[in-house]
Amino acid sequence: MTHPFEKSAVKAVYDGFPPDMRAIAMQLRGLIFSVAAETPAVGRVEEALRWGQPSYLTPDTKSGSTLRIGLAKQGGCGIFAHCATDIISTYAATFPGCDKVEGNRAVIFNAQSEIVPDRLRLLVFHALTYHLKR
Repeated sequence: MTHPFEKSAVKAVYDGFPPDMRAIAMQLRGLIFSVAAETPAVGRVEEALRWGQPSYLTPDTKSGSTLRIGLAKQGGCGIFAHCATDIISTYAATFPGCDKVEGNRAVIFNAQSEIVPDRLRLLVFHALTYHLKR
């Protein structure tokens, strides 16, 4: 199911991605909205721009840490988490060597086929419920 864009500025960023990176970004975006819909404690997910990247926040429940989707400096498209959290490091430790991980801030994909939704759902769930466990 495709989630409609509520903000034209966010849609414009996605539209500006190269087609292959847009496909990755849209799959990551869909995964965020899907996990949020399956997790009542998350509440509404707000899509906004932060640091020029599409960002996903939980403004009503404040349950989560912001996730961002964007192009990586070294190529590819990634899902980014706040570097002061353990979201990426926990994911990397749970699935060692399975994905291209950029420090404690991102998981990078160079092709849509590299995304394993069942695995990545855990990262998204962890981020969207990050503050519930603290």
